[in-house]
Amino acid sequence: MSAHAVPPSPEPVHALDFAPLAALVARAFPEGGAPAYQPMAGGASTRRYFRVKLADASAVAMFVPDGAKPEEVGKGGPAPTRWPFLEVRDLLAARGVDVPRLLAEDTGSGWLLLEDLGDATLASYLAAHPHRRQALYVRAVTDLAHAQASLATLPQASVVAARAFDEELLSWEIHHFREWALEARGIGLSTEDRLAFDGIAGRLARRIADWPRAFVHRDYQSRNLMVRPDERLCWIDFQDALLGPRVYDLVALLNDSYQVFDRPFVEARLDDYARARGLDAVERAALGHEFDRVTVQRKLKDAGRFVFIDRVKGNRSFLPFVEPTIAKARASLARLTEDDDMRALSSLLARVLV
Repeated sequence: MSAHAVPPSPEPVHALDFAPLAALVARAFPEGGAPAYQPMAGGASTRRYFRVKLADASAVAMFVPDGAKPEEVGKGGPAPTRWPFLEVRDLLAARGVDVPRLLAEDTGSGWLLLEDLGDATLASYLAAHPHRRQALYVRAVTDLAHAQASLATLPQASVVAARAFDEELLSWEIHHFREWALEARGIGLSTEDRLAFDGIAGRLARRIADWPRAFVHRDYQSRNLMVRPDERLCWIDFQDALLGPRVYDLVALLNDSYQVFDRPFVEARLDDYARARGLDAVERAALGHEFDRVTVQRKLKDAGRFVFIDRVKGNRSFLPFVEPTIAKARASLARLTEDDDMRALSSLLARVLV
């Protein structure tokens, strides 16, 4: 077989055409021989992943149906000239963030070939090495602080700069909770409660939207951080990055639906972040209040999203996290008793949730 010959492809699986992938593999590994493709578990998106096994190497293939679909582009952004995954990957790599190496691409056919990072997500790594939890979360919040600093300015045409957590998107996410975590589960709101909820949602969305904006990964949590052999953390699933509140990724990480932390652990990691960003005592206190308000917004959205994934996409694997996720939002509400809206929302949830 010549160095550039394309090895035989397996039969298409679920209408996937593997011939373009085989060509990418031959380009990236010209002496690698015929590849074998092993399906890999994915998340809630339509993207599909395969581990490409060669005699002396491996890689990960990512297939995106129909290219950069709206889900891939992200709400509110312009149609991209290049896949957001690739554009954001290049931006992060240029600013010193650890991301997977790109080995080859054929976006016209929907395929990318990426560095194989193994299977050690932060979540799975901690399940096997629980004693490393503090060290790795210190690293995660410090990495985030440094990334936000390095990404404080963005290229004018960046897809990240073109989209943001504005009032409309934040409000949509809060109502995603009402629609799916409440109404879709048969928990209806009275006319009075619906009016109250709508008012609170609107005011919370406006408040958060008015805060200064920073780079936001959007899903910076234990399933989207890969642990390298030296325990460096590599970011994945960053294609929906946008501008938003500085605490958004901290909330995703420290109020992760898939992890349980006590409050002292969370406060200590917020302290670590504050030190890395050079925040003084007043700014650190403000950070904590922002963290709790975004927790309310983000965790309610997450609970609704988990039900949506079940009802619309037929994936029930996220349902066990619905109630724990709502509990995280309610815990933050309990710390925001000086805020009339947060007290009212806490009371409303106490009445309608059993």
